[in-house]
Amino acid sequence: MTKAEVISEIADKTGIDKADVQSTIEAFFKVVKDSMADGNNIYVRGFGSFVNKKRAKKVARNISKNTSIIIDEHFIPSFKPSKTFIQKIKNSKKIQELTHS
Repeated sequence: MTKAEVISEIADKTGIDKADVQSTIEAFFKVVKDSMADGNNIYVRGFGSFVNKKRAKKVARNISKNTSIIIDEHFIPSFKPSKTFIQKIKNSKKIQELTHS
């Protein structure tokens, strides 16, 4: 599902104009990105958490050139779904049909 499809579905379900939904969704994404860039995590009860995960310093290898490079410690954005979110997916009949077909 694309962002445009999400916007259309929200507009259909709520009756809110697509342009208003789009600006709200865009603002949400901007707040999440800016907050995480500032080192803050975002917690949405019943949905999940957007968190910064720390990756340790490591040695990586370029096999074709037979060289090693050091990748410094860094942070990556990550999403951790809530337990209720995970449970909804596990109990989804459509997902079960997809995995067993």
